[in-house]
Amino acid sequence: MAKDVIVGMSGGVDSAVAAFLLKEQSYNVQCVFMKNWEDDDDEFYCSSEEDYSDALQVCDLLNLPLHSVNFSKEYRENVFSYFLTEYKSGRTPNPDVLCNKEIKFKFFLDYALKLSAEKIATGHYAKLKKQNDYYHLMKGVDENKDQSYFLYLLGQKELSKTIFPLGDITKDEVRKIAEQNNFPNHDKKDSTGICFIGERDFKTFLQQYLPAQPGNIVTPEGKIVGKHDGLMYYTLGQRKGIGVGGGHGKTEEAWYVVEKNLDRNQLIIGQGHDHPGLYRTEITAGQLHWIIEEPDAFPFQCSAKIRYRQKDQVCMVEKKKSLVSITFEEKQFAPTPGQSVVFYKDNECLGGGIIESI
Repeated sequence: MAKDVIVGMSGGVDSAVAAFLLKEQSYNVQCVFMKNWEDDDDEFYCSSEEDYSDALQVCDLLNLPLHSVNFSKEYRENVFSYFLTEYKSGRTPNPDVLCNKEIKFKFFLDYALKLSAEKIATGHYAKLKKQNDYYHLMKGVDENKDQSYFLYLLGQKELSKTIFPLGDITKDEVRKIAEQNNFPNHDKKDSTGICFIGERDFKTFLQQYLPAQPGNIVTPEGKIVGKHDGLMYYTLGQRKGIGVGGGHGKTEEAWYVVEKNLDRNQLIIGQGHDHPGLYRTEITAGQLHWIIEEPDAFPFQCSAKIRYRQKDQVCMVEKKKSLVSITFEEKQFAPTPGQSVVFYKDNECLGGGIIESI
C-alpha cells in the first residue's frame, strides 16, 4: 500500500472528505491547492481566494500541510486554447475532460511526485480495480455522481498513481462525514460552470475572446425567423436563449437548435422537443482513447453516454479507419460535435472519443 499520498484540494467538500478518509486509513497525507485561472481573477468572478480559505481551514482541522501551486499558464496553453479553437470552429467542447487529463493527472501528478508522493488522490466519484496487472476504471457507487465520464482520457500510468477515496460512498454520506467533523464547507454548493473558471454569463465571457459574427436564424425550410449573435454561443439541442418564441410557428411549442451551418453562418432551429432534426441513431467519433487497450474485435456491443448524467445507452461500435461509428438501439437527443462519447461494459469505463459528425 502506498503510504505517501497528496490530495488535490479544491476547497470543496469532496476533496476535503477524500483527505479525511485517507488520513483515517493511516496514509501520510499532504494536500495541494491548484490555482489555474487568472485572466479576470477578481472578487466578482473568481472564488479562488474563498476556495483556498476553505481548503486551508479543512487542512488546519485535520493537521495536514497545504501546498499551493499555480498552473494558470499550463491551463491556458493546454486547455483553454483548445476550448476557444473548438468554439471558433462551431463545436461544443467539454473542458472538464481535458482539465482532468492535462492539469489534474499530468501537471498536478508530476508536481506531487516531485514532492515524493507515491500516489495522488482526488475527490472524484469513481473506482479503480487492479486485475491482471491492469488498472480498470469503474463507476462510482453513487449513480447520480459517478464521474468516470470525465476520466476516460486517463491511461495506465495515471491510474496506477491514483486513489479515488469516494468511489464507494454517496454524496449524501460525504456531506454527513464533513458535517460530523465540523468542516466549514460541509454544505458548500457543488462547483459548476467552466472547469477552473467557474460560473459566469457564458456569452459575455466568450465575447472577450471570440468576436461575434451575427447571422440569420432559419427554420429547416429556410424561413428567416430571427437573428443570432454568433454560432459559437449556441449548442445543439439548446432551447433557452434563442430569442424565438412559440408564436413564430404553427403551435406554441418551444424552438430548439437542430443544426449550425457554418458556411452560411445560419442557426437552424426546429419546433418541438420531438423535432426529427434533434435525434440521431448513428454518430461517428475520433480522437479515440482506450484506458487499457483497443478492443481486439470490431464491431462490438457495449453501452455509451454522449453526455454526463445520461443513462447508459446500448450501442454497436464499428471501426472505420481512425474513427468509430456508433449505432444506438434508441434515438439519441442532440448528439453534439466536440462533446465526448464514453464507452462502458457493465460498470467499467473502456474509454471514449470526441463526437465528430452526426
